Amino acid sequence: QVQLVESGGGLVQPGESLRLACAASGRIISITAMGWYRQAPGKQRELVAIITSSDITNYADSVKGRFTISRDNAKNTVYLQMNSLKPEDTAVYYCYADSIVSASGNYYQNSWGQGTQVTVSS
Repeated sequence: QVQLVESGGGLVQPGESLRLACAASGRIISITAMGWYRQAPGKQRELVAIITSSDITNYADSVKGRFTISRDNAKNTVYLQMNSLKPEDTAVYYCYADSIVSASGNYYQNSWGQGTQVTVSS
């Protein structure tokens, strides 16, 4: 069984920073793209940032220049460094993995974490 476990959310003031982490648990051979989505109250879930297995990245326009996505393939972990946070960044942030191959030969498509709350407020 493969799971995505997020950490690092919390309450911060505008202008401050947070770092989210998402680790894929289990015996894993490879993971293709990994990323972060977010969902604010009353809004649809939206892509924040994504990174491929070759470290090609893509960001939502609203976070470009403030957020940085990275990954550690040895730890099966993806990170989201969020700087200069704004109140409009308040949302539940979800980790995503496109395709995971486990050591037992199972394929897991479109895996999601449980979500972590990020609140930006003064």
